[in-house]
Amino acid sequence: MNARTQAVWQALDSLHDPEIPVLTLRDLGILRDVREADDGALEVVITPTYSGCPAISQIEDDVRATLHTEGIAARVVTQLSPAWTTDWMTAEGRDKLRRYGIAPPQRHAARQDVVHFFTRPPVQDVVPCPQCGSTHTVESARFGSTACKALYRCLDCREPFDYFKPY
Repeated sequence: MNARTQAVWQALDSLHDPEIPVLTLRDLGILRDVREADDGALEVVITPTYSGCPAISQIEDDVRATLHTEGIAARVVTQLSPAWTTDWMTAEGRDKLRRYGIAPPQRHAARQDVVHFFTRPPVQDVVPCPQCGSTHTVESARFGSTACKALYRCLDCREPFDYFKPY
């Protein structure tokens, strides 16, 4: 990694996700690459958590503003393929989610290039409660505070919590 790309990575390390402020873009796996383009310009590659992610324009603006503040000339490239997966989340990011009260994904995401056409029942995750650690939990709603999370409830401590679904 050369000094120019390293400076960009360092500048962007402080950027947090607008929807989950305890996670950096790097923790979440949204910040994919810093590369030198054929024309010599630096490019910051980001991938949204899903193509309709409402926060992606805010993330793009935050990246541009941070680069501008640091005096770094680079363009932001939003790349949809390969599609983002929760497998890109860092171990530290998963720990931060848990401490924040959101259960992190409990398994690796299904392969993006395989379609099952309902030939087998969906996998039901055992989701530990981020409050008390109990696995005596149930899904209350398939969608939680955002589309990427499901709403769960702990049957022991009775607290509701979001579960970041594997994608």
